[in-house]
Amino acid sequence: MATVSFVVHPEHPDAAPLAARTGEWLAARGHVVAPVTGDATDGGGAGPGLDAAVDLAVSLGGDGTMLRTIAMASAHATLVLGVNLGRLGYLTEVEPAGLERALERFLADDYAVEERMTLDVAVARGGAAASPGTGRVVLNEAAVEKTMPGHTVRVAASIGGRPFVTYAADGLLVATPTGSTAYNLSVRGPILSPGLRAIVLTPVSPHMLFDRPLVLEPEQWVRLEIVGPRPAVLALDGQSAGTLEPGDAVVCRACAAPARLVTFGRRDFFSILRGRFHLAGR
Repeated sequence: MATVSFVVHPEHPDAAPLAARTGEWLAARGHVVAPVTGDATDGGGAGPGLDAAVDLAVSLGGDGTMLRTIAMASAHATLVLGVNLGRLGYLTEVEPAGLERALERFLADDYAVEERMTLDVAVARGGAAASPGTGRVVLNEAAVEKTMPGHTVRVAASIGGRPFVTYAADGLLVATPTGSTAYNLSVRGPILSPGLRAIVLTPVSPHMLFDRPLVLEPEQWVRLEIVGPRPAVLALDGQSAGTLEPGDAVVCRACAAPARLVTFGRRDFFSILRGRFHLAGR
């Protein structure tokens, strides 16, 4: 007997009916459907959550719903299966019509687990330290961005505990290899194979001569301190995480717990990339 939870996109018209039908299908076969606790539209943290007994979290939506599901699943290393009801579907594994077949294979142990690196992202207020393992789990990126149009934000970046450079830019991203094809890609950051363990530091519209992104070893944790005079905002996997005042800092480390994605065959990342960007062969 397996315990399954569904994380449903709150605004997609097909998501809740699909969860209900599939839940009945599971129950008829003797399995348990456990509800998500709290508000599943939140970005993780103290809001939504999964019970420790859940064997599989099924995400019904697009990549945004997958990011929320992974944030919830991280507390107990719960397996995640993505069902694509969105447009891009970089992270999702199956289409809605294939969900029951995918669950049959999962229940028969006919699947593999693909692990993706995540980030532990903590906020340190007023120059305080941030201990490892105390932050939010992020799959794509942490973004520190300006709050005022026409002005930059100044961010002092340290790498591995050593000062590096103070950026004057519209923002600064700290991304994972998975996140390299998200916001990082739109600001001309490098594309990394998703199985790598690395941290990408990419400035957004920097107002300085040094404008290159950096690819760091996963042990080289990053600290971004707001220098002032203006505040900044923090977004984690596209969800607002509050305002940062001068003296506050964001600390990003490779998380010990990876995202654990259920797959039914090796995903061809470069074929997906070619398809999404309509890259023609020669």
